[in-house]
Order: sequence, then structure tokens, then C-alpha cells
Amino acid sequence: MSARGEIVPIASSLEERVASVDWARVSQDLDAHGCAVVERLLTGAECGGLAALYARDELFRSRVVMARHGFGRGEYKYFAPPLPALIASLRTSIYPRLVPVANRWSAAMGLEVQYPEEHARFVERCHAAGQVQPTPLLLRYGEGDYNCLHQDLYGEHVFPLQVAILLSEPERDFAGGELVMTEQRPRMQSRPMVVPLRQGDAAVFAVRHRPVQGTRGVYRVSMRHGVSRVRSGHRHTVGIIFHDAT
Repeated sequence: MSARGEIVPIASSLEERVASVDWARVSQDLDAHGCAVVERLLTGAECGGLAALYARDELFRSRVVMARHGFGRGEYKYFAPPLPALIASLRTSIYPRLVPVANRWSAAMGLEVQYPEEHARFVERCHAAGQVQPTPLLLRYGEGDYNCLHQDLYGEHVFPLQVAILLSEPERDFAGGELVMTEQRPRMQSRPMVVPLRQGDAAVFAVRHRPVQGTRGVYRVSMRHGVSRVRSGHRHTVGIIFHDAT
């Protein structure tokens, strides 16, 4: 237990879990669908420890009640710096595994931006542009709550991939509340996707756009994500966003 009262895993254990992920398969799934699932990235104890942090307001910089802004129903809180050790470790250890996909997508879509290999260097880029607020967050849903389809954009600099980890167990802690995504291709109707997750599973998905190979070359599709209505119980999720906010 840390001085901030949070559960801190053995660093090598988490790093070994991240290193053992089949990132080639994740890359293939991201190219094909804009989303990939990493099973059991966090343990049940880590999930419970993170969910319990929601009650500790001193750990957060802001709280958002979705209904007040037309975002849906439910609420979430953005962590204040310094980030909890587990969140910080996830952010720095996952980011470099996603950089090859991010740079390949950027080139395929004809964008000039390239992402550095280390997360600290990308954060420096964000801070130089005035994006200095950390964006990892905890989300809490109760019965009847949902999250409208959206994109997590917080400024000029956007890392094209993010991670959501389910901290609650479906059918035990809650029912409903599926992670949903839509893909909007040019001159076509949106394609819906439901991403099945269990406690500790991580979904890696596109923040805003991804490239798709068509018959006339590569074109850009727009991605959005949300959460369907929770029918009963309570659902907690942690979001790992790699760019900071203004």
C-alpha cells in the first residue's frame, strides 16, 4: 500500500504482463477492426483497488456528471497529478507497444505527425502546447446509466489509440453496460460493434480515426465509443488516455 493509500502491484509483475501480451495480434486486430482486447491485464485485486479510489476526492482534479453536459448518465473523475502508481505504470508501459501502430496509421493517412518511442517525450510535446492536465480517469455507472458515443480529444496533440479496462465483473457486479463502438466510413452508414469484456480485460481502440484499405487506396474512417445502458448493479472502468489536456 502506498502513501496515497492505493494498492500498488509489484512493478515487474505488471511489466511482465504487459510484455507478455501478443502485441502483433493486437496490431492485427486494430488494423482490421479499430479495436483489440487484452484479456486479464489486471488482477481482481488490482481492479478492486482502483475502483475503491473513486471515493477519494483528493486523488482527482475534476468530476464530471454526464447528465449535466448531455454526455449520457453516470459520472467520471480525472486523476490529479501525480497519478496513482498503477495508472502511471500502465500509461508508460503500454504506450511504446502502440507507437508502431500509431506511426503506421499516421503515415497511411497522409499525416506528418510521428510519435516518439517514450511516453515522457510525447507528454513533453503536449505540455509545450499547453496540454498539461493528465487525462486518465475513473468512470462509475449505476442502474440506468450510459455513455453517449464520443471521442476523447483534449487539444491539438492526440495520440490515436487509448485503453479502457473494465474493473467490475459482468453478471456479478452489473448487467448490461457493454462497451460499444461505431465506425463511420465515407458515404456509408455507421458500422456498430460491441466489445465483450470481463473484469481486468483491456480494450485498445482508436480515439478518432483509423486508416482502411479500399479498392482505390487508403481512406480514413471516424471512430466513436460509448457504453450501453446498465440494466442493474454498478460498473467501474479506468480509462488510459495517452495525451494530456488543456
